[in-house]
Amino acid sequence: MEEVSTSTEIRYQKIEQMGAVYHANYLVWFEIVRTKFIEKLGFQIAEVEECGVVSPVVDAKISFKKPIRYGDKATVETWLENYNVLCTIYGYHVNKVNQEVAVSDTTEHVIVKKDSLRPLSLRKVFSDWNQAYIKVLNGEF
Repeated sequence: MEEVSTSTEIRYQKIEQMGAVYHANYLVWFEIVRTKFIEKLGFQIAEVEECGVVSPVVDAKISFKKPIRYGDKATVETWLENYNVLCTIYGYHVNKVNQEVAVSDTTEHVIVKKDSLRPLSLRKVFSDWNQAYIKVLNGEF
């Protein structure tokens, strides 16, 4: 399975009152690594948006297993968990330096026309992207 990861330093401004990373920051990190995953496949989010198409998150499931604290270093990784022509699910792990999974997540996305929010089929609108996702799921990419 194709994976992409990036490392991040835990800066003080990202910490909440209990001394751990504020939960909403993880969604930002997931977006960063998800964008890198898409770029690794050869696609650009900006090109999609130029076509009047956006890909909102319609569901996110986050499981917090271990706190990540100020001064820690962490690696955020993503992969294609599941895909059909209407819905894409990405999986994520945030790992501590010792590779211990601190946070796991999935986000579910659809593509829609920006002006109407009407759902679109990735296969019909971006057939090459559709083929790339199928190859990733089949272990061919």
